[in-house]
Amino acid sequence: MLKKLLNQTFSQKHEQRKAELYRNLIRHEAKIGGSLFGEVKPGGRREFFCLDEYTWVWHEEWIADGQRKVRTTRYDVRPDRVLKFQDGQYRSIENEEALHLYDATQAYKTAVKEQLYANSYA
Repeated sequence: MLKKLLNQTFSQKHEQRKAELYRNLIRHEAKIGGSLFGEVKPGGRREFFCLDEYTWVWHEEWIADGQRKVRTTRYDVRPDRVLKFQDGQYRSIENEEALHLYDATQAYKTAVKEQLYANSYA
């Protein structure tokens, strides 16, 4: 009984550590991704990251006219199209935006690999 309880506790802590590591990696990747598109103005924040195999997220915060503005855009990649979720609505994106997204994802993958994971496989 004690052994089972200890194993369960260890398993829970292990899963918590894995989840925390994953969140930290995503945060770091998001910061790298956000830096690909130029400097962020003071008081602002920009993130671009891959949430999973089919989901990309662009998040930006800035100050305009003394007010904090926030916009989060999610791109859901489907076999036949890319759906953009922004301001509570889905819509398919046009070819030009899809090409820009593709270029951004390639730049992201390169930058994250070089800046975060380059020494992981040495």
